[in-house]
Amino acid sequence: MKRISAAPEEADIVDLTHEADGVARIDGKAVFVAGALPGERVVLRRVRRHRNFDEAVLESVITASEDRVEAPCPHYGTCGGCALQHLAPAAQLAFKQAQLLENLARLGGVEPAMVLEPLTGPVWGYRRRARLGIKHVTRKGRVVVGFRERAAPYVADLHECRILAPQLGRLIDPLAELVGSLSIAARLPQAEVAAADNACAVVLRVLDPPTGADLARLREFERSQGVRIYLQPGGPATVAPLTPGQEPLRYRLTSFDVDLEFEPTDFIQVNAVLNEAMVGRAVELLEPQPGDRVLDLFCGLGNFSLPLARRAGEVLGVEGEAALVERARDNARRQAIGNVAFLAADLSAPADDAPWATRSCDRVLLDPPRAGAREVLPVVDRCGARRVVYISCHSGSLARDAGHLVRDHGFRLVAAGVMDMFPHTTHVEAMAVFER
Repeated sequence: MKRISAAPEEADIVDLTHEADGVARIDGKAVFVAGALPGERVVLRRVRRHRNFDEAVLESVITASEDRVEAPCPHYGTCGGCALQHLAPAAQLAFKQAQLLENLARLGGVEPAMVLEPLTGPVWGYRRRARLGIKHVTRKGRVVVGFRERAAPYVADLHECRILAPQLGRLIDPLAELVGSLSIAARLPQAEVAAADNACAVVLRVLDPPTGADLARLREFERSQGVRIYLQPGGPATVAPLTPGQEPLRYRLTSFDVDLEFEPTDFIQVNAVLNEAMVGRAVELLEPQPGDRVLDLFCGLGNFSLPLARRAGEVLGVEGEAALVERARDNARRQAIGNVAFLAADLSAPADDAPWATRSCDRVLLDPPRAGAREVLPVVDRCGARRVVYISCHSGSLARDAGHLVRDHGFRLVAAGVMDMFPHTTHVEAMAVFER
C-alpha cells in the first residue's frame, strides 16, 4: 500500500463492496470510495494505492442515488460504529440479501429453494449491548467515550449515539465526565454497557484499583444515573458489582413465557426486538413436534433452547462456555422447564465419541459464532435429524457450511434470508433451513 495525495477526479459508481464502499472503475482499475453509492456520479480523490485497487475519499456527489438519505447522526463519517446511515433502510436490506445469496452461490455452491422475507425491527435505538472505548485526550483536556473511529485507531468523541438504546446513549457524556473525575482516568480503557429489561449495567475495565474517593464517585454515579456499576480488574471472571446483592439482569421472550437471567458481560443478542422475532421464526421453521428430540448447538444461555422446550418433547443444549451452561440450567430450573438439559462441550473440535454427539434427534438448531459450525456438521448428519435451522452472524461461514451440508451430508437448502440485527452497519445476519 502506498499513501498518495492525488487530484480530484470524476467517476461513476457501479457497485458496492461487502464493506459498503462504492466501486468506481477508472482506466480499468477498481477504486473504492467510502460513502458513495451505485448509480452516483461523484468527485473522488485517491488516497491509497494498491496493486489491484485504490482507495479514495468522497469529495462531493454530482448526481445522487435515489437510495441516498441524509445521515441523522452528527458523528456519522467519523465514528466507526455504523457505515450505512446514508443508505435508505430498504436499500440496506437489499444490499445484505444480495450479499447472502452471492456468498451462498460463490462460496457454498448452493441456492435456496425459497428466499425468506427479511426479518426487521427498529432501525434506531435498537442496540442493548456495546463495548465503548474510553480515552483521556491530553490536547482536549478531557476524557472521550465512544466507538473507534472509522479510519483511525482513535476513540471517536461521541456525545450521543442514535443506534444505542436510549437509556445507554444518554450515558455517554455523564460517563466521560465521571471517568475524568477519577484518579485512575488514564487506566480505564473501556466500558461495556448492557440494557436489560430491569436495569442498565456499566462494566468498567480498571487496570488499577480505584481509590476510596473514586469509589465514592462511582457510587454517586450509580445513584444519580440509575445504573449498576461493575468493575473488571482482569478477565471476565473478575467482573464484580460495585453494589452487591441486586437482582440479576434479565430479558423476557414474551411469546414463549420465558425469562433469561444473564451477567453483564454474557453474550446476548444486541437487538431485543429482533431477537424475539428471530426466536419465533426459528421455532416456526424448525417445526418441532410434541414428541421430537431437539439438539441446540452453541446454545448459550438458552435463548433458543428454552422456547423450543415449550414446543418439543425434549431439548438438549450444548455450549462451549461452562459459565453460560450453568446460567442456562438456572434459567430452566427457575421456570420449571424440565424437558431441557444443558451440557458443556468444545464445539470447535471434532466430537465423534462424546455421548451427546452419538444420540439420535429429530431437529437441530445451530447458532455458531463467526467461525461457523464446520466441526459439528458430522454430528448433525449422524443424529438423523430431518430438519436443521442455522442462525448465522457471518454469511461467509454459513455459505461454506451450507455447501458441506448439501454436498457431504445429504441435506438440501430449503430457504434462507437475512435478519436486520444491526441496521446501518454492514453486518449480515441470516437464517437458513435445511431438510434431509
